[in-house]
Amino acid sequence: MTAAALKVAAGIDPVDRRIIAATQGGLPLCPRPFHAVAAQLGLDPSEVMRRFDAMIAAGIIRRVGAVPNHYALGFTANAMSVWDVDDTEVGRIGHRAGELDFVTHCYRRPRHPPLWPYNLFAMVHGRDREEVDEKVGRIAALMGAACRAHEVLYSKRILKKTGLRLAG
Repeated sequence: MTAAALKVAAGIDPVDRRIIAATQGGLPLCPRPFHAVAAQLGLDPSEVMRRFDAMIAAGIIRRVGAVPNHYALGFTANAMSVWDVDDTEVGRIGHRAGELDFVTHCYRRPRHPPLWPYNLFAMVHGRDREEVDEKVGRIAALMGAACRAHEVLYSKRILKKTGLRLAG
């Protein structure tokens, strides 16, 4: 987030907060979703759209788009791959791993030796474990000698899955 976006986010007003709270779970699935939000909040639709545009421009809202259910699309094998990468290379390699189209989340995190040596995390989805293993192999090839070890932690069950939610 830019310095300007941080300044704007710190000063978010109650109307913007209400708009975010009303839409953070998704826009209404109807022909005119911003009009529906405006009606729900007692605002003019043009005001809701103007505020949305301003929050997007300020970086407060990153994007508005569809969130596909990857299970319904057949991507039922999901794994967090964890990597022990040379600390001098983790930034460069993590950026390259994050650019792979099949990596949906990529984070650098602190190690917790001696039990947890991993400092890079990359989420991978596939239609089956073989597809995930093939994709993890592509990440391993990208990392080369900078990677000392890795593990693949397959999801067994979703207990919760959501983005950050602001309180209304």
